[in-house]
Amino acid sequence: MPDQLVVAAVLVDDLVRPTRALAARRTRPPELAGRWELPGGKVEPGEDPVDALRRELAEELAVEVEVGEELVSPGEALVGWPLTAGLVMRVWWCAISSGEAHVGEAHDALAWVDASSINDLAWLTPDLPLVDAVVARLAPVAPPPPPGTLGS
Repeated sequence: MPDQLVVAAVLVDDLVRPTRALAARRTRPPELAGRWELPGGKVEPGEDPVDALRRELAEELAVEVEVGEELVSPGEALVGWPLTAGLVMRVWWCAISSGEAHVGEAHDALAWVDASSINDLAWLTPDLPLVDAVVARLAPVAPPPPPGTLGS
């Protein structure tokens, strides 16, 4: 039986120099509820993966996105990131082009996280290699300038 393809987005604040990514906390199934993931979902039969990604983000978060480059699984000649038995996930860098992300039925919380806080969340175990790849790409957040230096 072929693997079921799942798509997900590393939804970032800026495709050129991302500093933050959006994490979503699952509501179901019960064994995954309360764990964090990258938003996305399953590809329907005959559906283009990028079209599926756009559809899933519109359904789950009420946003339209600009799709950037694919986050390719390192080191292996695989198309996608292996998840659980029978599931493979392809992931793209994306930025919101229209709308504001809202929780829906699949998630009860959203969090914009930077490289220093992303590992504070309780991620789904299969997503941990992805989280490491995201951290490697996120630019550090610059500290605010000292008081009195703006507009001087």
